[in-house]
Amino acid sequence: MDTDVLVKIFKELNLVELSPTRASPYIWVDDRSDKRLARILRVAMAISCGNVNCMIFHYNLFMKDEHLHFISERSPHLKRLVMPAWNRITKVAICQAIQRWQELESLTMPTIGHPPYIMEEIARSCKNFTELKIMGSFDQQFASAILQFLPKLKVLSLRCSKVSMDALQCLVNSMEYLEVLNISHCLLLVVAANGRKQVVHELDSQILERASQLREFHYCQSRLCVTCQRMVVDEGIMRWYRYEDWFWRRDEVRSLDLLQDYGKLFDAGCERLTSVE
Repeated sequence: MDTDVLVKIFKELNLVELSPTRASPYIWVDDRSDKRLARILRVAMAISCGNVNCMIFHYNLFMKDEHLHFISERSPHLKRLVMPAWNRITKVAICQAIQRWQELESLTMPTIGHPPYIMEEIARSCKNFTELKIMGSFDQQFASAILQFLPKLKVLSLRCSKVSMDALQCLVNSMEYLEVLNISHCLLLVVAANGRKQVVHELDSQILERASQLREFHYCQSRLCVTCQRMVVDEGIMRWYRYEDWFWRRDEVRSLDLLQDYGKLFDAGCERLTSVE
């Protein structure tokens, strides 16, 4: 089976489209949306026959535990997961899913309150894991969790995130297996003597020297860059809903970039299969 079928199903699907009413930027989650999402997942998993190795979910797709449980049981060979929204998923559910995805190599995930548990589960269950993208913010706790549980990580993208300079310093000094780092358009923060956070507009020489030894280092802090300007306007937490639908998919790291256009999600046949009375 061509795994692009599932990518096409999930890449543009979001709960705003599934809901009967729209009021952007608000996300309407209701019973009808959940039922239709469950039906779409059943159709997609039936088509895949357990062979899918890549799933890409829209940042507005807020799955529940039961949805994640359903797809993880039916995709044992998953290698890449892009799931920027975990708002309705519990710690137990995501850990159970990771345990089933032992072939997982790449994960795109949001900022979470306590990152060590998921890093530990990945280290325990996914022996071939090499690629991680964080969307949101990145602090010392997140950096420490990666260092402790994923020290052999090769690719890390923090693109368009709010990043602590202490965390960045920790990474570039300690991650000896890291080959690719993307901190393009990040809002870099340092804690001043008075305890307040200040924005840093230039990297210090020590970080630049270490980063220059990587195979790829992507960095942009230009005042003329539209993406950097958006990060400043949004105060370090990108409001993706304000911008083009393709904008959240971009990444300077080629293996993480999702710019390819898959076209319209639903044709007439898919609408009939997934409709909820």
